[in-house]
Amino acid sequence: QVQVVESGGGLVQPGGSLKLSCAASGRIFSIDAMGWYRQAPGKERELVASITSGGSTNYADSVKGRFTISRDNAKNTVYLQMNNLKPEDTAVYYCNADGWSNRWRKFGSWGQGTQVTVSS
Repeated sequence: QVQVVESGGGLVQPGGSLKLSCAASGRIFSIDAMGWYRQAPGKERELVASITSGGSTNYADSVKGRFTISRDNAKNTVYLQMNNLKPEDTAVYYCNADGWSNRWRKFGSWGQGTQVTVSS
C-alpha cells in the first residue's frame, strides 16, 4: 500500500501565501506523477496543478502565475507554493500520487486532504 499525507493548510488573509507539502510512502517502486486537487463546498474536485517525474508541470488557468508546484523525487514529496491567495481558493486540498508498487502493479493514492481558508 501507498500512503499519501498532506500538511500545511490553514487560514490566511487575501493576498497572503501558504505552502502545502505532500509525502508519499510505502510500497513505492516509482512515481510517475503527483498532483494537487481541490474541492470547495458544493463543487466538484478539480485539478490545481500536477508534476511528472521529469518535471513537466500543468496548472489550472485560475492559479497560473500565483501557484507553483515542485517536487523532490528522492523524498517522494511534492509541494504547492500558493501566493496572492484569493477567497475563491478556499477549499480542501488533496494530494494524489500515481505510480508503480513494483514492475507490474500500479497504484493511485489520495491523501486525506488539508483545509485552506482565505478570508479576512
